[in-house]
Amino acid sequence: MKYFSMLIKPASSLCNLKCKYCFYHDVASNRETYCYDIINDETIENIVKKTVGYFKEPAQISFAFQGGEPTCAKVETFIKFIDTVNRYKEDYHEIHYSIQTNGTLIDDEWIKLFKENHFLVGISLDGFKENHDDIREDRNNQGTFERIMKSINMLKENDIDFNILTVLTSSLSKQAKKLYEFYQHTDISYIQLIPCLNEFNHKSVYGLEPKEFSSFYKEFFDLWYEEYKRGIYRSVTLFDNIIPMFVGIPPQQCGYMGFCSMQFVVESNGDVYPCDFYVLDQYKVGNINQDTIVELAKSKITQDFIQEKRELSKQCDDCPYLQMCRGNCKRMTGVYYDEHDCGLRDFLETKEKEIIAIAKTC
Repeated sequence: MKYFSMLIKPASSLCNLKCKYCFYHDVASNRETYCYDIINDETIENIVKKTVGYFKEPAQISFAFQGGEPTCAKVETFIKFIDTVNRYKEDYHEIHYSIQTNGTLIDDEWIKLFKENHFLVGISLDGFKENHDDIREDRNNQGTFERIMKSINMLKENDIDFNILTVLTSSLSKQAKKLYEFYQHTDISYIQLIPCLNEFNHKSVYGLEPKEFSSFYKEFFDLWYEEYKRGIYRSVTLFDNIIPMFVGIPPQQCGYMGFCSMQFVVESNGDVYPCDFYVLDQYKVGNINQDTIVELAKSKITQDFIQEKRELSKQCDDCPYLQMCRGNCKRMTGVYYDEHDCGLRDFLETKEKEIIAIAKTC
């Protein structure tokens, strides 16, 4: 069966929060148009027609929604999108929906939509209240922790699949134990820990450095491993990717593949980009309202992006894990390694024995 995924930004960079480290604010600030209008009916029609309609055979098709804040596009926009999919899809199409949201606008209407259409919901929650409210404020400079926890409880009560996305900042990296205990206390078992990136043009006070990456994960892993030995498994992005690779199982995350691929990221006006980290004018490969899926995939800009050379560290020269890491995601270079240190290598060298023991049970 063929598989195709598309990431859609229905509200462009529009957001009801002003998080202090927002990576998409940085991206949008580096292009000519900071924010486009809410996605319109024509663009929805063309997205669906040109993706679902492309597959004349069994296929899994995944539509992921992100932002900005995608729920700023209102629930009616999503109903329109799903109705359009239902109009075009055939019995041999397997459709999957997911959304990454800050969780502050979720109400009964959103819960109904998520439940009826089997959405996987990603909720952005930066751990315990003090850390979260310090960084993820609304437009009135108010923390959002309590609102988000209310939304999480609504998802739990309605048996909606969800995971938590926590941005690992420089300051949070020093509080691994407190963060892990928060996940335990709130019974959160599916965790995406995303390193906070430095901005394109300068370092951010929130950006994660290689030594911080290593020190955090060594402590976090020990806490995770103690639970694992007691039969308690928490899904953590790094561990879910790294551990199976020790027994030859390919990673899920594209950064560990050693090369980029076309991710089909669609802005609300229909512009298409190869990667969510590079929704920049120079990387625009076309527009879904004018171009076909094949034309977008084969465009020169797409091919140049895929073949773009990445800079490795001197630490890579004799690294025993290079064939696993492969230099990782080129946008995250500064997080994992620099001229003098490689946080990932240090973590793996320190915890290799335990990781191999776990991997043998995969």
